[in-house]
Amino acid sequence: MKFTTALSALALLAATPAAFAANVPDGTQLSENQTYTFWLLDAIKSMDPQINTDVEGSDILRNLFEGLYNEDSDGNLVPGVALDHTLSEDGLTYTFNLRPEAVWSDGEPVTAQDFVYAWQRLVDPETASEYAWYMELMQVKNASAVTAGEVEPSELGVTALDDHTLEVTIATPLPYFPQMLVHGSTFPVRQDVIEEHGQNWTRPGNLIGNGAYTLTEHILGERVEMDKSDTYWDAGNTVMTHLTALTINDVNQALTRYLAGELDRVDIPAGQYPRLKEQYSDEAVSLPYSCSYIYMMNLSDKGPEALKDVRVRKALSYAMNRDVVVNNILQGGQHPAYNWTHWATAGFEMPEIDYAGWTQEERNEKARELLAEAGYGPDNPLSLTLNYNTSEDHKKIAIAAQQFFRPFGINLTLNNMEWKVHTDRMQNQDFDLARYAWCGDYNEASTYLDLLTSYSGHNSGEFFNDEYDALMAESKTAEDPQPLYTQAEQILAAEMPIIPIYHYAQVDMISSDIRGLPLDNVMQTWYGKDLYRVAE
Repeated sequence: MKFTTALSALALLAATPAAFAANVPDGTQLSENQTYTFWLLDAIKSMDPQINTDVEGSDILRNLFEGLYNEDSDGNLVPGVALDHTLSEDGLTYTFNLRPEAVWSDGEPVTAQDFVYAWQRLVDPETASEYAWYMELMQVKNASAVTAGEVEPSELGVTALDDHTLEVTIATPLPYFPQMLVHGSTFPVRQDVIEEHGQNWTRPGNLIGNGAYTLTEHILGERVEMDKSDTYWDAGNTVMTHLTALTINDVNQALTRYLAGELDRVDIPAGQYPRLKEQYSDEAVSLPYSCSYIYMMNLSDKGPEALKDVRVRKALSYAMNRDVVVNNILQGGQHPAYNWTHWATAGFEMPEIDYAGWTQEERNEKARELLAEAGYGPDNPLSLTLNYNTSEDHKKIAIAAQQFFRPFGINLTLNNMEWKVHTDRMQNQDFDLARYAWCGDYNEASTYLDLLTSYSGHNSGEFFNDEYDALMAESKTAEDPQPLYTQAEQILAAEMPIIPIYHYAQVDMISSDIRGLPLDNVMQTWYGKDLYRVAE
């Protein structure tokens, strides 16, 4: 066995707890009020680590549970339940050494078997997790066979050597494997709790977590309340005593409540960042954020016949005026998107995408040509429906798209719905076009590009391309995957299964007395245990 470079860094961090808990500088005067209230746009669909699919749900899960590793404010890995790991010479076997002081909120020890159970549960077809494919992306041995129902979950390449030693076998060396372990689907869960309570195990009073906070209240679509856990292994360095998440479907109303002092962090509504930055220079921020905003097109048998024609798909993408969206509607530092992978992703080199270099007039002209070739135009209109989840910002962009498309003879009907209905309809291919965004699960380009493979659990538009699949499969063993990522992006530009619209920025109002948020991490992964409020 040998230590990896990542392990060496983690071993050093393990000796300095202040590096991964609230790191309060000497002389700082803390506020007596150590509570943090943040905004959620939509209701949390699930607090089950193996079931959740939402970014907002992940923010909750990172506080109620803890995986093998966490991220620091710069996005570097730091110890969670795992103190460190070793890697075999062939790069296929990871052995994680778990901290003996890690316990659940009821005082029971966190063991390697808890991870084994959680990972087997994730890939078990009976769980029906939309994230079962994530274990395949991690290349865990037999993950594909288990998810396909060909072998039992017990055959998954994860073993508890003893209570505090976890062994994971992967099918091919994967340099970014440790980075993938910060995702909520890999968090441990208690088998006895799930078996006792069934689907009700995530309710307050039933949920047993191993994170820095415990769930005290959850009113669906209204609020989530979490108290500091006295049993968390690093409770002594956790300053923030209570977290509250408020669900407010109207971002403008959320901003009003922030300005009234009811929230400590909220997204800035589209178009308001310049004004708010001028008025509240120490509270308004715009930071790169690893998410991409798209309209997904339904290429399945349930989808419109017109979208099976690549000329129509390209025309729709070319007609989308991204500069208007970014500069006139959003105005928060977002980037126009002509590709899928976020521009700030670590190690990613932006490929040459032909239409990205055209003027909007050139894109419009090409869109007219392609639609005419496909038999559509003002004299033979194309009618499509765009589904989007409730948000004033999504509505503004949808209305803009409607206006962009109208001169081309494309009639776009807008269909607004709540988040759960929206995602359920996407999973069932019950849509023409659907507003969608993907935030990276880890900071590497494959977190985007794997989503559009045929084996992805989130390829709701059912874009299937053998060459694309082969490129992404080859990238797992490539010494330098970037050329393969470039080719994959170029296939997406040629086949256009999605309409890229913009790459996110994190555009927020943050209370001036809140410290510890990860402003230099493009993943924007935050933990309540890292936060503290200073006296004003």
